[in-house]
Amino acid sequence: MRACVVMPRAFGRRFAASAAQLDPLKREHILERLRKREERLKERRGNVLTSAMAEKGLIGFDARVAQDGHRLRRQETSTVQVNIGLLCNQVCTHCHVEAGPSRVVENMDRATVDRVIALIDATGKSVQTVDITGGAPEMNKNFRYLVQEVRSRGIKVIDRCNLTVLHEKDQDGTAEFLAENGVEVVASMPCYSADNVDAQRGDGVFDKSISSLQKLNSVGYGIEGSGLNIHLVYNPGGPFLPGPQKELEAAYKVKLMEVFGISFNSLFCITNLPVKRFADDLKKEGKLSDYMKLLVDAYNPATVEGLMCLNHVSVRWDGVLFDCDFNQQLDMSIGVEGAAEAPTDRPTLWNVETLNSLRGATVVTGPHCYGCTAGSGSSCGGEVA
Repeated sequence: MRACVVMPRAFGRRFAASAAQLDPLKREHILERLRKREERLKERRGNVLTSAMAEKGLIGFDARVAQDGHRLRRQETSTVQVNIGLLCNQVCTHCHVEAGPSRVVENMDRATVDRVIALIDATGKSVQTVDITGGAPEMNKNFRYLVQEVRSRGIKVIDRCNLTVLHEKDQDGTAEFLAENGVEVVASMPCYSADNVDAQRGDGVFDKSISSLQKLNSVGYGIEGSGLNIHLVYNPGGPFLPGPQKELEAAYKVKLMEVFGISFNSLFCITNLPVKRFADDLKKEGKLSDYMKLLVDAYNPATVEGLMCLNHVSVRWDGVLFDCDFNQQLDMSIGVEGAAEAPTDRPTLWNVETLNSLRGATVVTGPHCYGCTAGSGSSCGGEVA
């Protein structure tokens, strides 16, 4: 696997500035080109996964779930995951959203953020968490506004932070802002050694990540009694399943404290799903069908009841709704009751009155879903079984 690249500050700022200067007509023209590109990629990638499954004679996900008497239906919405945009200071080959500094158009504007907030209000007390992701969500100019509005309602906010973004010049004070607003931080940290991190994510990423973790500790994150939680995320550096979460967490805690004086609350182990860049790399290396077989063979029925797609709603930067962030990247919209596929009139922030109106809808699935049910399972909060 190729490593990710951390882009120079000036590079990221230049693209961010160009985004702000786009006139509406030019922006719409770019969006139309992007939509056509995504449609072509969606068809090609879907065919690739289907072919990989067929090559090994693997059973489809819905059929496998049904063998154990399970039927995936949406429940009340407890978590709203908001992908606030694809702008990022890094370009990582394992990134399932294909974020980067050139993704300046696909970012949530203020009107869409306001509609997210209005729909959360309309949904009521079942929404307990708003999980903000990207890209690097902190780079969206509406990030702080969204955080403050949601926190003012007493709802937990999660910021999915790549850590290196805190070194960007326009992010001065971000750590303090997160602490002041009681935001829970979930931070990417695929290993506790420099060689492994830099091999997966790019030269210099480890040192910047350690510096950012120390900064977050300095404002209270991960410190007992502070009430400020920070969780680290481990994902494998190749086509294999993560090890036991508790064992890895214990190793992380010992190493990071002994060597760097860093403390954190928990470690989340997340399986690499065969989506976008990671799937593309597996295909190029001739490993995709073997990886799909690994996931299918490791299917664990005990994970099904803990799948995040049952009570999460994923909101794309343009307001379209999905069962999960991975379905979002594959453009597989939330379904309707009794349907196995997404409807023609796709559910969006503007055509549903409350997120709980989606309750009972059939979860839309595909071969990639095996990544969430393999071994101990995988979700945005780590293991599920």
